Amino acid sequence: MDTNAHTPRILASPGTSPVSGRVHWAPAKSLWYLAHVSIAIVAGYLTFSLSSFLVFIGTTGITLCLGHSLGMHRRLIHNAYECPLWLEYLFVHFGVLVGMAGPLGMMHQHDLRDWAQRQPDCHPYLRHGEGLWKDGWWQLHCDLALCEPPEFDPEPRVANDRVYAFMERTWMWQQLPWAVLLFWVGGLPWVVWGISARIAVSVTGHWLVGYFAHNRGQRDWHVEGAAVQGFNIPAAAYLTMGESWHNNHHAYPGSALLGLYENQPDPGWWVLNRLRDLGLVWSIRLPEDLPSRPELSALTATDCTERRRHLPLSRSPNRSSHHENGRQ
Repeated sequence: MDTNAHTPRILASPGTSPVSGRVHWAPAKSLWYLAHVSIAIVAGYLTFSLSSFLVFIGTTGITLCLGHSLGMHRRLIHNAYECPLWLEYLFVHFGVLVGMAGPLGMMHQHDLRDWAQRQPDCHPYLRHGEGLWKDGWWQLHCDLALCEPPEFDPEPRVANDRVYAFMERTWMWQQLPWAVLLFWVGGLPWVVWGISARIAVSVTGHWLVGYFAHNRGQRDWHVEGAAVQGFNIPAAAYLTMGESWHNNHHAYPGSALLGLYENQPDPGWWVLNRLRDLGLVWSIRLPEDLPSRPELSALTATDCTERRRHLPLSRSPNRSSHHENGRQ
């Protein structure tokens, strides 16, 4: 499925509107977030140790890189590369562990926002259009009910998948087996830092990066007619595994490479290349593999192809010789 130029999972009718809607408190979402933040602040202070902090760093890196960036975003949502189904399940499971939603919930949230931002106007909730504190309350504790919402129609391979259906029903409970394992190995401090502190920091960080990536920063690309432009946040490149190159992503949503230029580090891309070298991923898509977008224009004199001249690409029709995306 190509998600470069449109959002095929979002079916809009003539009466559908991304503008009119009501923001309301979402009890389960809000209490889930507050519970983990409270545990992280209180119990995190009481149980801090070097080993528990290292567990926090390790589990956060795995869930954000393999889970959210490579699993949920670049694979499940954008189909920017191919991999064995067992690996996709594993990565998406790690993405669920980030603590925001199940696989179908994440797809719906992403595609609805993506569709709305491509329209001439959209609700402030969907474009992070309010001030920092109000947007934080909305995104972390509330949901938006559009008056005339579009239909969400995921592809059958995901919608009819029993594993994804199970993950969707039990996404909050997916933390439990890992909490038991962490408690068995390192006791309560490892559970506090490996589960609650990780979730609190990851969910809060996801919102903060999303807020700034839709309001201020650097841009090389402009999408004509879109209500919202993406911005690159260089300072967050390593922490977000490359996801903060958001202007690039608005320009080329279907690309597995987010840090398009020489000076844009993309840790998720580096990991994807190592997996390609191991034969675990293939058919990696780059901007030049995507359909042209007449609404996309460059804001800088040097275009994407020229800036990535050190990224050789050789194509092969078979799985054993994957795309040789040479940026290391």
